[in-house]
Amino acid sequence: MAQMDRRNMRVAVLAGGTSSEREISLASGGNAVDALKMAGFGTVELLDTASDAFVSRITQEEWDAAFIALHGSGGEDGVIQGFLSFLQIPFTGSGVCASAVASDKEFAKLRYAHAGIPVAAGVALTASDRIDEGEIRAAVGEQCFVKPAENGSSYGISLVKEAGELSGAIEEAFRYGDKVLVEERLVGTEVTVGVFGSKELRALPVVEVCCENEGAEFYDLRVKYIDPEKVHRIPARLSEGDYRRVQELACAAHRALGCCGISRSDFIVTERGPVILETNTIPGMTDSSLYPDEVAHTEDLTFPEVCASLVEMGIARAQK
Repeated sequence: MAQMDRRNMRVAVLAGGTSSEREISLASGGNAVDALKMAGFGTVELLDTASDAFVSRITQEEWDAAFIALHGSGGEDGVIQGFLSFLQIPFTGSGVCASAVASDKEFAKLRYAHAGIPVAAGVALTASDRIDEGEIRAAVGEQCFVKPAENGSSYGISLVKEAGELSGAIEEAFRYGDKVLVEERLVGTEVTVGVFGSKELRALPVVEVCCENEGAEFYDLRVKYIDPEKVHRIPARLSEGDYRRVQELACAAHRALGCCGISRSDFIVTERGPVILETNTIPGMTDSSLYPDEVAHTEDLTFPEVCASLVEMGIARAQK
């Protein structure tokens, strides 16, 4: 990649928006702004896509690139990527198709399975479907997770342990989207693996999510953002074989979905091996987020340089 003169470049960091993950996105965007300034970019501004001035600023001003720090709908689902493509503004991360597929957990599972990546047993539901609890339990087991199929964070996720909880969990998940995924409850070690790179992919250190330390049964919002230093362990306590396998599968998932630059995939390492849960194409970049923590545990990467490289990858892609 040719060296770019960062000092004369203008980068718009897109954050906020109207999704349920707005506040998290604003925090990610603020950290991205600081990182890009540290990396030497001349002009870096945070634009809230929910503000009245956003459309006029992004369309009427000259921008060398956009750094996407939007989470959830309007950010990870290909919408903003399509808008920026139409405006011919280079942007960070995955394109329209990869973003849309990755944000829909049902479609992503089809891509994983096609690539030979182990997935959990599950049932996808739409609002018009007849919900037969008996059929669902026969497919996924007595204990299961219910979650919105098109939401990238932890909103609307429920752990169902008793027969009478399923319908309420499905109803709650439908509050956050038009499609719901019910999956078997997998028992094992929950881990997450970031991926970084363009042609040559690099799996970052594996993070173990130790929810039991907070009295939580899964990695919910309370655990995720309130006191994360108590529940993240780097490197994860896995066998050497499982550790390498989840890194390989994270890169495989990145390729299977057609991701670019950055992703983070979540797994449960069971007795039969790692099983993928989902892939985030725009990982959180808050002070509590996993991806920056993974970068900090490498010997040769810094968060500012990762952010800068994502901008330069996006510009190089647009110039092809």
